[in-house]
Amino acid sequence: MSERLRLGVNIDHVATVRNARGTAFPDPVRAALVAEGAGADGITAHLREDRRHISDRDIERLIEALSKPLNFEMAATEEMQAIALLHRPHAICVVPERREERTTEGGLDVAGSEDRIARFIAPLRDAGSRVSLFIGADPAQVDAAARVGAVVVEIHTGTYCDAHHEGRPEERNAELDRIAAAAKQAAALGLEVHAGHGLTYETVAPIAAIPEMRELNIGHFLIGEAIMQGLAPAIAEMRRRMDAARGLG
Repeated sequence: MSERLRLGVNIDHVATVRNARGTAFPDPVRAALVAEGAGADGITAHLREDRRHISDRDIERLIEALSKPLNFEMAATEEMQAIALLHRPHAICVVPERREERTTEGGLDVAGSEDRIARFIAPLRDAGSRVSLFIGADPAQVDAAARVGAVVVEIHTGTYCDAHHEGRPEERNAELDRIAAAAKQAAALGLEVHAGHGLTYETVAPIAAIPEMRELNIGHFLIGEAIMQGLAPAIAEMRRRMDAARGLG
């Protein structure tokens, strides 16, 4: 029997809906607590530089309220490093960020900036947070992530998901093979392997079935499904599909 895969639920887009009207609701912290009760193993929140969804106060409240680990996503900036060192969340995932993008596009170029990233993550690691780097399924990036001192890599699944939903099966399968190879390489280097971005009910099983995977972080799709069926049922169904992919009852 395979090891149970952890599910991290990203609650960013509850804040997106809230911010569209400038009100106090829907409350992302309340959503996080619902997610915990529905089977989430952790909560993910991305404090972007432009604060387009999650706010500084949201992070403070999440730290206070959660009983499950918080995975704090952030760009590699001095401002975000200071915030992370203030709160010392369980986990920190360093992601690429461009103000003009709708969502995170691709992974960090760790191989092209090893010295800078190594210096950036060292104090975060020393403060006790588990540092993850969000990377593409590229052997050079996996090797670089291990060299700079990360303990986790989160492999970007957006290209795989886009190819699936746009009806490009050959590209989907090729990207799935790259993700599986990157996961195997990372595990062999002693890195814990996570994955996320764009995962849906249709695309989660092949990723969840990769033996080296230990955690999936899923947000936008689950928040969308929550509009249709409620957040707790949406998370429960994702949990069921992940467990089925691992051969777990």
